[in-house]
Formats: sequence, C-alpha cells, structure tokens
Amino acid sequence: MISVASFTSGGRMTVGVLTLAQALSMTGVSVVTLTTGLAGTYLAASPTLATAPSAAQFVATMLATYPAAMVMRKYGRRAGFSLGQLIGLMGALASAFALWEKSFPMFLAAGAVLGVHNAFWGYYRFAAAEAAGESFKARAISLVMAGGVLAAVAGPELAKHTRNLFEPVVFAGCYGAIAILCAVNIVLLQAARLPAAPVVQSHRVGRTWRELLKDPTYFAAAASAMTGYGVMILVMAATPISMADCGFTFDDAAFVIQWHALAMFAPSFFTGSLIGRWGAMRIIFAGLFLNVFCMAVNLSGTNISNFWFGLVALGLGWNFMYVGGTALLTSAYRPEERDTAQATNDTLVFAAISVATFASGALQNTLGWFAVNAIIALPLVLSLIALMNLYRHQRAHA
Repeated sequence: MISVASFTSGGRMTVGVLTLAQALSMTGVSVVTLTTGLAGTYLAASPTLATAPSAAQFVATMLATYPAAMVMRKYGRRAGFSLGQLIGLMGALASAFALWEKSFPMFLAAGAVLGVHNAFWGYYRFAAAEAAGESFKARAISLVMAGGVLAAVAGPELAKHTRNLFEPVVFAGCYGAIAILCAVNIVLLQAARLPAAPVVQSHRVGRTWRELLKDPTYFAAAASAMTGYGVMILVMAATPISMADCGFTFDDAAFVIQWHALAMFAPSFFTGSLIGRWGAMRIIFAGLFLNVFCMAVNLSGTNISNFWFGLVALGLGWNFMYVGGTALLTSAYRPEERDTAQATNDTLVFAAISVATFASGALQNTLGWFAVNAIIALPLVLSLIALMNLYRHQRAHA
C-alpha cells in the first residue's frame, strides 16, 4: 500500500486519475439511467418490464463483484480496471446493436454485460483509499466520488445530444457515446500509480464474510451503503417514467435528473472533511433524515417542484449514506480481509440495487408514484436500527 508520505506525489496523481475515471464511468451511468427505462418501454412487451434491462445490469454487477475482486487480487488493480472498461465498451456496442435490431432479449443481455463492467470500476473508491493512506482515506473516497459532478452535468447533456444520432433508432447513439467513454478510460487508467498485485496467501487469512457481518461496525456500514443506494435507485429509476405519466417532457426529466446527480456528487468535495470532523455515523444519520425529507416531498404532490426538491434531497441523502458507509466500512476490517470485506459489501449493495431497480418499474406501472415513495420507509427504518445497535455497542465498550 502506498504510504501517507508518498501521497503528495504518486498517491495524489492516483486519486486524481481515479476521480476522472469515476467521472467518465458515472457519466455513462447517468446516460443509462435516463435512457434505459424509456428504451425498455419501447422494446418490452409489457410496461412492467421497462426497468428489467436495468435490473439485469445490477444483478450482473452483484454476481460479478466478488469475481472482479478476485481478478484484481491476482492481477492487480490496473489490469482489473482496464478489463472492466473493455467489457463496458463491448456491452455498450451490444446495447446499440440490440436497439437497432429492436430485440428486447438482446438488450437485456447487453445490460448484463454493462453490469459486469460496473462491478470493476465500483472499486475505484477503495483503490483511492489505499493510495491515500489511513489519515486521508475518507477525503480520498469523497474526492473520487466527487468525480460524479462532471457526470451530473455531462450525462444528461450527452443523452440529449446523442439519443437521435442514429435516427430512427432512438437512444442507439447514447450507447455509442458510452463505448467511447470506456475507450478513453482504458487509456486514462494507465497513468494511475496503482500497487502491483499482492502476494496471494496459500491459505485463507482473516474473517469470512459471515464473520464480518457479525461485526456491528461492518454490518452498520454495509446496511448504510445498501439502504442509501437501494432507496436512491428505487425512486430515481421511477422518476423519468412518472414524469412522463404526468405530462412532462424528456428534457424536463433530464433537468430533474441532472440536479439530482449534482446533489449526489457535489457534496463529495466536503463530505470527507465532515466525516473527519463529526464522524461517519453522524453523517449517515444526516443522510437518513434527508431521505425521509425526500419521501415527504414526493408524497405531497407531482408538480415539477416536488420532483426537483425530492430528487435533490434524495441525492444528498445518498451521498451522506454511501460515502459515510464506505468510510465506516474501511475501519471495520484488517488489511488481510480487504478483498473479502470489500467484495461482500459491494455484492450486498448491488443486491439491493437489483431488487430496487426491478421493483421500481413494477411499482410505478402498477401502484404508482406514491407507492414507490411510501415503501422506502422500511429500509430506512432497518438501517436506523443497525446504526442504533452499533451506537449501543460502542457505548458498551467505551
């Protein structure tokens, strides 16, 4: 692991490269978020299957998260990250071809390939923490997540300017743009000073994933990341569909999603400092409150102001819960447990995302926007219980 002393040189460059790589990857995610549900509506036999391609993507991410960690364990971060971007390039081209052929099954399969791609770049934040060292890891994680600010601005604009690029095949141009982003990322990642592949032990060391989940700190951190991401996806994925049902245009939905994405990532410029001052648990509690506020605003009406305020609060809540949860997680495992701990956490996160993505379309098209928002109360309460359990555990061992 790169030492704290070297952070001013190689480590700083690595965090900068990973921040830009995160920005490019998240730009692709922003484009997918805006277009996949609508493209699925055009291709699917039933409106309830509109978000199934997104669900397939996140299921694939969940299933690929642990293998991705093992690839990087054997071959190193750079090789793993580059492979992930190559897979993303192929998945994006396959998605464009599926739209050209008007094949929903092919679009589902291509979404799964993109999901495997996501599993690899999801480790950027952990690589940044390793490059920064113990005293700077929360800020490094936060700075890498701040790369999403560029995605918040560029993603919706890129979607708007490329969706009709290959008319009459709507949205094929969006996936062509994602393929280009992946190619740029492959080149960019070669500049990062990432550690070589570690020596793999011939026998298992450290705790198993079951033992890690029995640790109150690890469990609370994982629950925070799962809840923050799952709740965000559930509401966000339904937003473009709900806004279309309410008579708003694609550009209106892009405007709301753009501000939502800004709210997700802009706080990352200072979230790490807030965690350093107040602690990860307080930041996670603030994220829970913001998600409750989002639910209240969305349940109060369907004006564009409701969508805007609700999605901004949702983005802020995601940032505090996800960045706070990640920072808390890095304090819950030993170095020899790194791969198992990170892979278990991200597998659980993407399991929550997968369920939320599929449920989002089904709930929106059967029970409506109010049901989508009312149901998020349950995971928020469960996350609160996990945090309170950790708080009692810390008090008991103080």
